[in-house]
Amino acid sequence: MKVDLFDFDLPEENIALRPANPRDSAKFLIVNDGLEDRIVSELPDLLKAGDVLVFNDTKVIPTQLTGVRIREGATASISATLHTRIASDRWLCFAKGSKKLKEGDRIRFGVGEAHCGTLDCTVRSKDDAGNVELLFDLSGAAFDQKLMQVGTMPLPPYIAGKRGADDQDKSDYQTMYAREEGAVAAPTAGLHFTPELMQALEQKGILLKYVTLHVGPGTFLPMKVDNTEDHEMHSEWGVVSHETADAINTSKANGGRLVCVGTTSLRLIESAAQDDGMLAAWEGDTDIFITPGYRFKAVDMLMTNFHLPKSTLFMLVSALCGLDAMKAAYQHAIENDYRFYSYGDSSLLYRKP
Repeated sequence: MKVDLFDFDLPEENIALRPANPRDSAKFLIVNDGLEDRIVSELPDLLKAGDVLVFNDTKVIPTQLTGVRIREGATASISATLHTRIASDRWLCFAKGSKKLKEGDRIRFGVGEAHCGTLDCTVRSKDDAGNVELLFDLSGAAFDQKLMQVGTMPLPPYIAGKRGADDQDKSDYQTMYAREEGAVAAPTAGLHFTPELMQALEQKGILLKYVTLHVGPGTFLPMKVDNTEDHEMHSEWGVVSHETADAINTSKANGGRLVCVGTTSLRLIESAAQDDGMLAAWEGDTDIFITPGYRFKAVDMLMTNFHLPKSTLFMLVSALCGLDAMKAAYQHAIENDYRFYSYGDSSLLYRKP
């Protein structure tokens, strides 16, 4: 399919730079047979006892680093976003200023942060895709501890281009239930949940279950092809436990609906689902790319934020509800001042028959 089919005009002012406060006060567009404007805190009213909500409990680590390259006494500013850990002391990263780097260069991250010291590494290699492999002087737990001190949250470029990350983002850009460290971007649909909302859902008899998908670098990368068939998705590691799979199967057998919170949860569930819609425990890498024409195996509904034009995620929601329906929904959202992207408002999408 032509990527241009998924284009639409999105005013810059509709991209949120901060989340709603409180989190569950965000606007909530219901997309079913028609469109309905609600608030996220009203989610329990839209579900029924026995439905199951599936959350991604991945935890974002502060992988945005700034520092200096040191070579023969000369220095140059470098910023990097770590995205794939390949050993306890080795990472792949995207580096701004990568043209300044060559194999063997030393980089010191955290310069000027006297209260927490520095994190040093050596450039091992570069590739044509823009990846730079870094070998750090620290490894294991010592590296992880120093990264927490020196690094900042890797905000999406649509936010980072307008303001820098700050201490508020350390809590804002993390779901309340995050526990499995490894993501380089937040599963942002989950940012809308509060303890009060979770309690209300449980009191309604809605099952809350968790999977883990470590959101990877593909989140940051724009599509560079004209046809969806030519796009290569980056793989991401995920796991669905026996307990979660069994709970979902039981719920669906009893007439409950499977509601994925976020596209990351949906992609993992659809990767783990069998052709008959049943789930089994699953662990591994997934590079599933969902576009119109895809036959959904398990998911009934999706709670998700509003995505950018020509993004793989807008393609996914178009597959779930239909391209025309989603373009109409997004036009309604723009006209009614909904806020887009990671810190923006939310929607509840019903799978088309």
